Amino acid sequence: MLTRQLDSSLFDSYSDDIPTFLKKIYAARSVSEAQLSLGLAQLLTPKFEQLDSALSLLENSLNEQKRILIIGDFDCDGATASVVAVKSLRMMGAKYVDFLVPNRFEHGYGLSPEIVQLAIKEKQPDLIITVDNGISSFEGAKLAKESGIQVIITDHHLPSDTLPEADAIINPNLKGCEFLSKNLAGVGVCFYLFSALKTHLNKIQYFAKNNIALPDLRTVLDLVALGTVADVVKLDQNNRILIDQGIKRIQQKLCSPGILALLEIANRPAQTLQASDLGFAVGPRLNAAGRLSDISRGIKCLLTNDMNDARRYAKELEEFNQKRKEEQTRIQDEAQAIVDAQDVSEGKFALSLFDPTWHEGIVGIVAGKLKEDYHCPVAVFAKSGNFLKGSIRSIPSVHIKDLLDLVDRNNPGLILKFGGHAMAAGLSIKSEEFYSFKRAFHDAIKTHLNDEIPKVELLTDGKLEAFDISLKNAEILKTAGPWGQGFEEPIFFGNFEIVDQKVVGEKHLKCRLKLVGDTQVHDAIAFFQAPLESTSVEVAYKLSINIWRGNTSLQLMVEQINPLL
Repeated sequence: MLTRQLDSSLFDSYSDDIPTFLKKIYAARSVSEAQLSLGLAQLLTPKFEQLDSALSLLENSLNEQKRILIIGDFDCDGATASVVAVKSLRMMGAKYVDFLVPNRFEHGYGLSPEIVQLAIKEKQPDLIITVDNGISSFEGAKLAKESGIQVIITDHHLPSDTLPEADAIINPNLKGCEFLSKNLAGVGVCFYLFSALKTHLNKIQYFAKNNIALPDLRTVLDLVALGTVADVVKLDQNNRILIDQGIKRIQQKLCSPGILALLEIANRPAQTLQASDLGFAVGPRLNAAGRLSDISRGIKCLLTNDMNDARRYAKELEEFNQKRKEEQTRIQDEAQAIVDAQDVSEGKFALSLFDPTWHEGIVGIVAGKLKEDYHCPVAVFAKSGNFLKGSIRSIPSVHIKDLLDLVDRNNPGLILKFGGHAMAAGLSIKSEEFYSFKRAFHDAIKTHLNDEIPKVELLTDGKLEAFDISLKNAEILKTAGPWGQGFEEPIFFGNFEIVDQKVVGEKHLKCRLKLVGDTQVHDAIAFFQAPLESTSVEVAYKLSINIWRGNTSLQLMVEQINPLL
């Protein structure tokens, strides 16, 4: 296990208001005290490259009451961004604003020609605004423009060297864009656009002239928080502000009834909500509809102001989630069987897997699980018509979008289309090209890593003294986040004695642990862990709070447990 290096100058710079226990954690993450301020006043000012063009277009669309159509992605980020866009525009006086979300099986991803044709047929939009997609939608954007439709693309995915035809593109990752918040999720980009629009419209007295109440965009921060957490983007200060402010609104129940209904069905109290609840309870239930069917149910759940409607939608989403779990288990087991039949004794540079029975909406989750297990980039494919659609999940040492760029350049025509981030990407290939892709993908990663498989070690915050393993410190950590990608929740390690252990829920290990040299016994839970023969163990763990039958106690959340020789 590796221990984070503490920045001693940062540690010394913190005020006495911060507990010493917490100073060490912040200093190990190179976070200054100023960066710990999570008020809305600390949000960065938007400086998108094409912001003025987008604002002018939106102002004109509102003044002329043009038909505005929001086209999102079929995941939680896309769903929340769609709702933020619809709600924001309605607050600003738009009378004709609607949403349309692609069905991944019929229309494909993003602003495809198929979704544009459907939009023209059913919605007759004057203006299309994409949210969480569009930066790689060349054909769809071209068709929209040729059909006389104005197009604003809002996205956070990495652009290619060329850009789609659009009236304005809002993306912090455009080359030359000075906006420093490069890690925004799609919903974050969307929120920033409409925040800027509100400021612009207020400056020209649009709201006063049209007798419209000044919009309060704090009312959509719950959605921004949900989409940001669910998309697992890097939690820099800006994203942590958005999440923290949104969570506080949910805790006070000043939020979408849909979020409350989803928390209710997941048995997660809103009052004690943490970022992890959004990531593990709310997000997957929304995503399940997009994976198996149509995420429009999820959008309607988040959009409604009626709690009864929200509960009805939440129940539907829960049913989708149960089906998703069943399908995921099947595919994971089959994928594991394929991997087991291969020689992985010395590690792998990459895994590429395919089965014609696998569900294209599930392969991304399976790729993520295998990536964690084998610590290498994993591409999992499903059949989609005459083609294969794949989802890739990567590791920190392989920027997967850049690597696919390289594979595409070196193998013209092999990849039909692709897009994504540093850690995740999607692509399409011809069915007969699977093995060609598998070889090219593996070889490109092997070359990139200089023929050396990265050594994977758990990064921890070191050992805790016995007195620091406390409920008090667990409570401090609970409020010290939000924790997530790039601002990881602290993990500690130490040598413990197993006092007793038992299997619960058929596959989880519940045990009681005693730190070597101490007498205090702590409850602990290790998920997907079999009982150990040795009672002397090295444990990597998080401090967590267990609430059971009204009693609050410390529980160690075991991340890794190894017998001591």
